[in-house]
Amino acid sequence: MTQQLTEARQRATLRRLEKFSRFTDSSIGLPFTRFRIGVEAIIGLLPGVGDMVGLVLSAYVLVEAQRVGASRAVKLRMLRNMGIDFLGGLLPVVGDAFDAIYKANTRNTLLLKRYLEEQLAVEPPPPPFPWKMLIGLSILFAVITGGLTLIL
Repeated sequence: MTQQLTEARQRATLRRLEKFSRFTDSSIGLPFTRFRIGVEAIIGLLPGVGDMVGLVLSAYVLVEAQRVGASRAVKLRMLRNMGIDFLGGLLPVVGDAFDAIYKANTRNTLLLKRYLEEQLAVEPPPPPFPWKMLIGLSILFAVITGGLTLIL
């Protein structure tokens, strides 16, 4: 039961992060292209504060990773992606294009998704309680006990 509850929470977290990543990284289609940008790329256009706001938004994925118990290695890779996205966005002129292309939130959500899927695959679900065996043995012992009381 606990395993199922944990798995349900993890799946709910991934659904939230996928929606968040889509919103921040690829929610706006560019006309006449197949390329998509997100709200974070638009916010990044604001001089000075745009990239900082993008970094704060990216921290949400990291916080969720902490909440579901992601490994230290996964969180360090997420921090690396956030740093690359932030520093790349600071570059004059090309930084805004880099921010639109790199999509750190999508990368980090995918990292967490892979990690959680590995964890779910590694930990087999607990075996179901053997109710049939319990009932069968109880009946067998009751018959034996009843037979013994009749004999004695």
